[in-house]
Amino acid sequence: MARKERYLVGLDVGTSKVTAVVGEIMDDGALDIIGIGLADSRGIRRGMVVNLEAAVDSIKRAIDEAELTAGIEIDSVHLALSGAHVKGFNSRGVVAVAGRNREITRDDVKRAIDAAKAVALPSGREVLHIEPQDFVVDEQDGIGVPVGMTGSRLEVNVHLITGNASSTQNVVSCVNRAGVSVVATVLEQIAAAEAVLTPDERDLGVALVDIGGGTTDFAIFEKGSLWHTGVIAIGGEHFTNDVAVGLRTPVPDAERVKRRAGCALSAMVHDDETMDVASVGGRPPRIMARRILADVLQPRAEEVFHQLWDEIRKAGWEKSLHSGIVLTGGGALLDGMAEIAEQIFDLPIRRGVPAGVGGLVDHINTPEFATAVGLVMHAHKAHRSEQLRPVPVGAIGRFTGRLRGMFKEFMG
Repeated sequence: MARKERYLVGLDVGTSKVTAVVGEIMDDGALDIIGIGLADSRGIRRGMVVNLEAAVDSIKRAIDEAELTAGIEIDSVHLALSGAHVKGFNSRGVVAVAGRNREITRDDVKRAIDAAKAVALPSGREVLHIEPQDFVVDEQDGIGVPVGMTGSRLEVNVHLITGNASSTQNVVSCVNRAGVSVVATVLEQIAAAEAVLTPDERDLGVALVDIGGGTTDFAIFEKGSLWHTGVIAIGGEHFTNDVAVGLRTPVPDAERVKRRAGCALSAMVHDDETMDVASVGGRPPRIMARRILADVLQPRAEEVFHQLWDEIRKAGWEKSLHSGIVLTGGGALLDGMAEIAEQIFDLPIRRGVPAGVGGLVDHINTPEFATAVGLVMHAHKAHRSEQLRPVPVGAIGRFTGRLRGMFKEFMG
């Protein structure tokens, strides 16, 4: 394997952080994380570009740091997409099997998926992902891969994920202006799920909840497939703003005190615990009870999870989450989040951290890296499932269609 063929790069451009992760495919096929780049995010709000030059600068700094730690030059990345503009829904495609002997071929599967995606979209929206869920052959449902089976009628259920075309293109343009090309775009929830969910959780039914800086994105899996996605327009920055207002402290200091002493469940905080809080206008810092901070954070945490539960119930999945809920993203690091979620949902709750990779494991063993590591794992899985050699970093853009997972090959 040539040197450049060994590397895959994931880039997560979030509201608060830009994260770049470099993975190396080892000789035995394992994936090691060898490079990490972090930069404060500027010019991005809720997955959308609001200041192009600031966003480009943030991306450059993250890429530069990843290059330095990995010791390679990066010119192509796999990019995570997120934001309130992303919407998903389920669709079904039906076709007649074309062959004389009624044996289902890859062309039949491709036609079924094409039929499922042939839906009318509002102007300015585009399909970002087509995730096959299962196939039906002559009313026999629950089929994973129908190629080679015999039947006269083939149906497919898919989850279509759409987004605003201009919002997506603006993020891609920022990455291009930073000097790298985009191999493929992957929905944030799909990438994070690759890194933190187990096969058993996907089969039994689980909700992945990614609490980011600007939004909380979630996805529901059952029987190994993606069935529902959604976005709640509340994220970590809302917690920070609440702290800034409630404690009368500058926003940067509010972020620091939230990370250092924050707890989303006031019952977990002892009455005698205190903290230093910066003041505004040059006034001296104050010593305050930590419970006051928890009293500010808890209502916002309850709001996030109540809205999430409303969305899950509205979609009809409240009785299908037998594996519970997995929290990830930077917001999952806040003390008390898992505990308060358990009270509201009455389901098993855990924090999801990347698993299944080697290398810099100690550095990525946190929910903040779930999406970026998942991007690399998603690309690695696509290579293995299609039995393709890893594509060279410098030439990877020519093979976008090959990096879409086991079923995506049917779409050309």
